[in-house]
Amino acid sequence: MSSEAPRSTGLGALAILLLTAAALVGADQLTKALVVDAMEVGERIEVIGDLIMLWHVQNTGGAFSLLPGQLPLMYAVTVLALVMIAWFHRSFVGRAPWVMQVVLGMILAGTLGNLIDRVRQGYVTDFLSMGFGDTRFPTYNVADASLTIGIAALVIYLSFADPRRREAAG
Repeated sequence: MSSEAPRSTGLGALAILLLTAAALVGADQLTKALVVDAMEVGERIEVIGDLIMLWHVQNTGGAFSLLPGQLPLMYAVTVLALVMIAWFHRSFVGRAPWVMQVVLGMILAGTLGNLIDRVRQGYVTDFLSMGFGDTRFPTYNVADASLTIGIAALVIYLSFADPRRREAAG
């Protein structure tokens, strides 16, 4: 009996990627809509004291408010991300565990969730804030969290678990 994780194959891999992305884009857009409907821009609501707050922000930059006002750059990064997701998807089919399609779906969801906002509004709605007082992690949203977790998981896989890396080192 093999201890290897089942590999993704063909249409099944694409379905996993797209279903993951659809669920997370839906969650992202729903939470943003709820914040926009319930809160004024700049309004803050403490969830767990000031450790975790809802803070309605309009972000004209990238994830975690990086590079504000650089909309053309954000579109270029989005196109590059979509190309890279397609490339990784194709290269993982048949050789990577199916969970890597979930990871790619997370990255796709983060990319598309914020793209939808940029195209529709010219900015991204952010609302999750963590920190203490004035020392805060940049405000983010479900798309940012999905993108960050997905990229971290992809880097960990490529750095430590990718069979091609082990073959090259072996």
